[in-house]
Amino acid sequence: MQFATEILTSFLAIIVPFVGVFLERGCGIDLLINVILCCFGYIPGIIHALYIILKY
Repeated sequence: MQFATEILTSFLAIIVPFVGVFLERGCGIDLLINVILCCFGYIPGIIHALYIILKY
């Protein structure tokens, strides 16, 4: 069950990176970092979101 949730969250992180981070870590510094990275470029936001999802 946890594997399916991780796959769904990873898929969501590719489409909308900050939503994936929000679902994984909540509203905190990780979300703020991801929003800033998404403003600089879409790819850095995706990389950071996948890192957060796979680390936690």
